[in-house]
Amino acid sequence: MNNKNPWAWVPTLYFAEGVPYVAVMTISVIIYKRLGLSNTDITLYTSWLYLPWVIKPLWSPFVDMLRTKRWWILSMQILIAAALAGVAFTIPGPFWLQGSLSFFWLLAFSSATHDIAADGFYMLGLEQHEQAYFVGIRSTFYRIATIFSSGLLVGLAGVLQVLTRSISYAWSLVFYLIAGLFIALWLYHSWALPRPSEDTHRIQKTAADIITEFWNTLVTFFQKPQVWVGICFMLFYRMPEGLLAKVSALFLVDKMANGGLGLSDVEFGMVQGTVGVIGLTLGGILGGIAASRDGLKRWLWPMVMAITIPDLVYVYLSCALPSSLLIINICIFLEQFGYGFGFSAYMLYLIYYSQGEHKTAHYALCTAFMALSMMIPGLFAGALQEAVGYRAFFVIVVVCCVMTYIVASLLKIDPEFGKKKE
Repeated sequence: MNNKNPWAWVPTLYFAEGVPYVAVMTISVIIYKRLGLSNTDITLYTSWLYLPWVIKPLWSPFVDMLRTKRWWILSMQILIAAALAGVAFTIPGPFWLQGSLSFFWLLAFSSATHDIAADGFYMLGLEQHEQAYFVGIRSTFYRIATIFSSGLLVGLAGVLQVLTRSISYAWSLVFYLIAGLFIALWLYHSWALPRPSEDTHRIQKTAADIITEFWNTLVTFFQKPQVWVGICFMLFYRMPEGLLAKVSALFLVDKMANGGLGLSDVEFGMVQGTVGVIGLTLGGILGGIAASRDGLKRWLWPMVMAITIPDLVYVYLSCALPSSLLIINICIFLEQFGYGFGFSAYMLYLIYYSQGEHKTAHYALCTAFMALSMMIPGLFAGALQEAVGYRAFFVIVVVCCVMTYIVASLLKIDPEFGKKKE
């Protein structure tokens, strides 16, 4: 193995994994809101974009068997850059919805493939105790990508809207900027990614071999202990977030007359891109350190409780409708801290469940269930919110947290998993 310090590539790899995902799932929501689509249409169109992450196990064996994970990572980063440039090109045009959705679909498939390779590469390039330690780091930088994209880039778009007096042209410039960023990440990772000895070319496979191995992957996945409990955990642990994710952003920027907070794009970017980063970083890093010290089992319930904090925050915000940015910042800090700490348990469990042969393909199956858990609630979240209003919607989300507690209570986890070996 070409040994390189994990700090040289884990943070940037998961930052690169997060940016296109957020562009598809969050930035698209803000763009379509500013361009006049209803909440129902926005959540419906953008939730369907989860589909590539749901069905990516169909092609994950090819990523597992053909070429190397390193090659797939670098190839997808260039394709992602091209898709981002395509979105930038089509937004100002007369067919902005059809054009941008087409390139968002290309971006989604490229990003999903990049996820398969990056997550497999993570498990090949690190020892188990390093995987446990860096699960908080990778989650943190993934969420920093979220804040950077949905916070700082949205704020930049708000500034550019003032300068250009055009929503579509401002967002076009932002997407050209992201495309350039991905070219830079591709260049950096061409140098920084290690070459694990297990990450080898496997091009001798025939079509029959691929089909057989894919079938074996499915069979062994469903033969794992506690398979149905594990699947229920993957589907329902984040169900409240699946409802909350898109509507929370719409709530922050929607007009106060509609029950929202009425933040401008610049204010939205400032809130998400500063205080949110601090809360997220503390929560994610503390989650990873705690799990690597005492194991996942010891910290499962504190993390479960922490991940419900964001839901309670939005109930308060929808009831109080504070106009003070200080109060809003405090609330976003609590939201991001709770999410960062609580999400560490989810990601570490996916690694735990994926152990053994075919771990890359099994991890892809796990993340497919994770994507499905976000896609299904998102499809009707906007319609539900418009039917009952923001306040009642967030109360419904809190009630759904019962499912998070139920599925967590059913897990059986090795107490030693995640602990750093002495």
